[in-house]
Amino acid sequence: MRRALLSIALVISMMTAGCFGEGEALVETEVEVPFWDAYSLVDSQSHVDERIFTSVNLKTNETTNLSWAVFDASYGGNCCEHYLATSIEGQILNIGGEYPVWSHDRGHEWDTYIPGVLPALGQCVTAVPTNPGQEGLGEGSIVQATNGDIISMSWFPYVGGDLKLDKFYALLYDESEDQWKWCYNRITEPFYDRSWQVEVVGPIQSTMGSGDWASIVVSNFWHQSLNAGGQISVDGLNYYPFQFPGRDGGEPDIELDLDFTNASLPEYYDVNKPHKEMRAFPMPSGGLVFPSYYNNGNAAFMDTSLSWNELAVQFPSEYCQIDSSGTIHCVVNSGNTFTHYMSKDGAQSWQNYTYDMSDMASQIEEWEFQANGELDLFVLNVRYQSASGPDVDTLFHVRGYSEDMSPDTFTYIGQGDLDSTSGAGNDIRFDFASLGILPDGGVIVAYHDSTDPDPLFAVELNLPY
Repeated sequence: MRRALLSIALVISMMTAGCFGEGEALVETEVEVPFWDAYSLVDSQSHVDERIFTSVNLKTNETTNLSWAVFDASYGGNCCEHYLATSIEGQILNIGGEYPVWSHDRGHEWDTYIPGVLPALGQCVTAVPTNPGQEGLGEGSIVQATNGDIISMSWFPYVGGDLKLDKFYALLYDESEDQWKWCYNRITEPFYDRSWQVEVVGPIQSTMGSGDWASIVVSNFWHQSLNAGGQISVDGLNYYPFQFPGRDGGEPDIELDLDFTNASLPEYYDVNKPHKEMRAFPMPSGGLVFPSYYNNGNAAFMDTSLSWNELAVQFPSEYCQIDSSGTIHCVVNSGNTFTHYMSKDGAQSWQNYTYDMSDMASQIEEWEFQANGELDLFVLNVRYQSASGPDVDTLFHVRGYSEDMSPDTFTYIGQGDLDSTSGAGNDIRFDFASLGILPDGGVIVAYHDSTDPDPLFAVELNLPY
């Protein structure tokens, strides 16, 4: 275990010269600080709802109680989930429900964007976002792009009276203009279900147009299993259908250098990770990578012309991220174990660490991960079904992953006293895991226990200094 060390400089007055030899005026002594004593409250302003969660030092098995701020579905969630993200400016972002909700100050004050006057052009159509009596059914996705824009969408199911049409609303924060915009896209095919969203790094030059980036949105229901594709946009407002390539594969089209460990990537790569179910990560040199896409194990690559290519790179998993240090992280779940793979040389070689949860979990329910290269931090969130029945929400912290991939701490999030199942028709639902990392290292994470009928999310308040 990396022990917290406090360096104390003892400065000896020059007036005592003669008692000490020359060059001995400054003495540095390393004093060991007990592990939990190195944690302090990062936010001195109290929250409306603060709760105590138990955290374990995995090297010594010592436990302590740490403070977390807790928020319910009224802060951007819905009956069954939160879709959480963060920005490099320190915003907490959530669009578990209809509209983007955010906080600039770790959850003390909140804002939301509800479409009003239609400012966008193109194929955008004026339409009422919700249907009377159907409020609360919307759900979306959100992520910050590498130019500071925030791209998001919301899907409103079965709006439109007897027609029961799905409605797709693009919601864009334009960083250069410091304003939100929206567009109702009248698409010709059903969208159906929660979206996953990801940035295609630009600059984009395509038959659809050009832009700093492109945005891909896919439906949870129609996602890659059916190769039904999704929607794509070069302005974050006007979206058009696209198809995934077939999975048979063949001879790779291109070769790419994925080694960015000496490239000084911007902090955006620590926050622009999509939800793991997008099964893709933005490529710093431009484009988007879908690891382990083809049946032969090769990756799919969408280039900056928005064309598909086969990439002869074998990733250990389809769930991967590249962070601002240029490190590639992939996670594999097999039964009740997780293996975290890490590459510092562009997927040429891999280190790994395995989390075996067999002693505590009878089944893994939901999970998610994220890395932050600036902070040298990796976190793994696991919701598992315990042997006694209830689901338990947990969080592993790996601080200093570049030196040691083993986790420092293991935290129980919430009471772990509620059994819930994802999917429509279930009485108690927690549909997917979701988390993010703030610039100060604090984690935001979704969970569900008996204290609320809907899923909650928590913001970490105690951090090591």
